[in-house]
Amino acid sequence: MLVRFAGRLFITLHTGHTLEEVEVSADRAATYLLDSPAKVEVISSGELKRAACCDLAGCFETTASVQAMTTNVLTQAKELRTLGLSGVYNQILVNGLPLIQGLSYTYGVNTIPGTVIKNIYVAKGASSVLQGFEGISGQINVEFKEADQAEHLLLNAYGNSFGETQWNAFYSAKGNRWSNLSAAHVALPAQRIDRDNDDFLDVPLIRRLSLFNQWQYAQEGERGFVTRIGLRYVDEQRTGGQQAYRRDKDQGSKTVYGQTVDISQPEIYTKTSYRFSENSRITLLASAQYHRQSSYFGATSYKAEQTLAYANMQYEHTWAAKHDLKAGVSYRYLDAREDIDFNGLSLGRTYAGAYARRDLIPGVFAEQYFDFAPFSIIAGMRLDHHQRFGLFFTPRALVRYQLSEFTQIRLSAGTGFRTVNLFSENIGLLASSRDIVFQEDIKPERAVNMGLNLNHTIVADPWTVTLMADFYRTQFQNQFFPDYDTEPTKAIIANFEETSVSNSAQLEAKLSWNQRVEFKVAYNYLDVYRMEGEQKQTLPFNPKHKFMTALAYETAKKHWRADANLHWYGSQRLPNTSAYPTEFQQPGTSKPYSVVSAQLTKVWTRFEVYAGCENIFDFRQLRPILSWQDPFGPYFDTAFNWGPTKGREVYVGLRYKIE
Repeated sequence: MLVRFAGRLFITLHTGHTLEEVEVSADRAATYLLDSPAKVEVISSGELKRAACCDLAGCFETTASVQAMTTNVLTQAKELRTLGLSGVYNQILVNGLPLIQGLSYTYGVNTIPGTVIKNIYVAKGASSVLQGFEGISGQINVEFKEADQAEHLLLNAYGNSFGETQWNAFYSAKGNRWSNLSAAHVALPAQRIDRDNDDFLDVPLIRRLSLFNQWQYAQEGERGFVTRIGLRYVDEQRTGGQQAYRRDKDQGSKTVYGQTVDISQPEIYTKTSYRFSENSRITLLASAQYHRQSSYFGATSYKAEQTLAYANMQYEHTWAAKHDLKAGVSYRYLDAREDIDFNGLSLGRTYAGAYARRDLIPGVFAEQYFDFAPFSIIAGMRLDHHQRFGLFFTPRALVRYQLSEFTQIRLSAGTGFRTVNLFSENIGLLASSRDIVFQEDIKPERAVNMGLNLNHTIVADPWTVTLMADFYRTQFQNQFFPDYDTEPTKAIIANFEETSVSNSAQLEAKLSWNQRVEFKVAYNYLDVYRMEGEQKQTLPFNPKHKFMTALAYETAKKHWRADANLHWYGSQRLPNTSAYPTEFQQPGTSKPYSVVSAQLTKVWTRFEVYAGCENIFDFRQLRPILSWQDPFGPYFDTAFNWGPTKGREVYVGLRYKIE
């Protein structure tokens, strides 16, 4: 009750209704940093809507830290690079589990549809030891949507100017304790297109079916039993090659060149925990996967199978209210078999035969989080034993110092190692006519990574400006990299135990206004080299300078969204072809190029229609295949791809959702 007396206002409060719960909500930035000693960039599902993002490989168009690179231009196999290093050094996790490795590495990032992704966590450099000993250049953890938070129903249809279509659907059902999410993804092939008249398809023909089902019991943080159980199945066909190639009659042909890939991959995983109290719980992370692949690279057949299993049991305890200890044991099992047959067309190649690899790696680990404001620290170590290579010790430390409420400095340092799977991680070797020469057995790769990050935020409502600067240095003790330069028709396989270094620096600024406008600009500098004697040799396919900018705009009532991004790539060193015949010699470096893309989205209550164009100005690397005129000759090679080859892509899509 209000009463005014003698110029004063008296307010009398009376007991009324009592609210049992008040929920305060706000829109979070589409990309943000975790409050952690590690610099972890979170790319949310909101960010993914700013581009087509049909699969995981296409989810980084507005992110400067990760670059999706094509490893086989004929089948569009891709990898995710950080710090200028091959994607094999970047650990890819799915819901915290290492499901993309070994044989599944080649096409794994293409098989995860963007519509099932909730968040992507990107950590550059040394990170947590909980998930393993890998992640030399960084770690990318893909988190799927969960039934208790996802839309009740989501339908998504997509088509592009190449004739490719994709169809996505998922449905969530929420019960009292159990909930379930089911999803399906179908990709249908593009038309046959050859714009640069080299007789090879510019776009591979891809047919994919992916099914996903996840059960969830109880909520994270509850006492007692909590579990997530997921099932996923992928069946995929890829066809690339000459225009006249037909897989039903030309597979393995010695006169019409084509590449085919057939993949079947079922997998199961779980995250199950039991919470004893608010301060302690025990958690099991486990997964199993079977991967079968049959491929042809011209006349060369490649058949492979892999069984992958992983288990991690850890105990977590919070002490002194804010310090967390995690410790446990892990076991990794990988059994892979590969068979290569030239089918009578050897071209002097000598590496046909059967290859087998088995990794049995038990490990123990411990990681402690300390919070001594203004310092927060993660210190971890693990000890793993490989049945062939013995013990590996992996220490890592991450420190954050809070200079002020809006300024943080982060330091990181740690080691990592990994075992090499030659053919799946270097698929271009099978696609070319080169012979593979093994000078010695391949040892595990080892490296030390050190990083420094500065982050500063300026808040002047309604403006927010975020400034970031990174520097990371990776130095290898042993590194494997096929030598393409010494002899033109050979790839020489050997360990490199001399100096091999990657220096990576990134400057980034992000400006946002009233949660409606966001402008981002970033610059990357890469110096990736090895010392061969006294000579510094820059590694190929790494632009020393790279520039990215992205602009996002949303109307006040959120009925329209407009997004655009630009990527500029400096010149890159290319493999040496001076010993090739004159007609096959290539320039020593690529030319700089830029790619501009844009998208417009109209939003209704349940419908969204989006349309966009990637590579608006149609830049293409013309005829990226070496010796395309003679695909069965000694100089045929698909490993000279340094830029986009498809050209301009126009697309349109429709989303329908029920919250």
